[in-house]
Amino acid sequence: MSESCKIQLERRGDVAIFLTDGYINNQGGEEIARQAYAQLDAGARALILNLEKTRIVNSIGISILIEVLEKVMDRKGVLAFCSLTPTIDKTFRIMGLAQYAAIYPSQDEALRAVATAG
Repeated sequence: MSESCKIQLERRGDVAIFLTDGYINNQGGEEIARQAYAQLDAGARALILNLEKTRIVNSIGISILIEVLEKVMDRKGVLAFCSLTPTIDKTFRIMGLAQYAAIYPSQDEALRAVATAG
């Protein structure tokens, strides 16, 4: 379970899409945060985290994702999650992430939604 989270980054205009693969713990969360902040600094208005290949997010990973969400909100940006497992979806809703960041079933739906948001 110590395998770190790999991140593929795709940029579509002012939307940065993060495709995660692996366990989002403190290391994975910090890498997502580092790349998210770099994308925000480079002009991204919206961030989409596609967690299709992520099966587990621990509490430290969630706390880092909340920090990313706060920074996105400070910049009047949009953060969305997509392709979550049922367990991660439920966890994000319980932890309150879904109150401030939308959750979509697919990346295409998330892209359509953030393209019209803002």
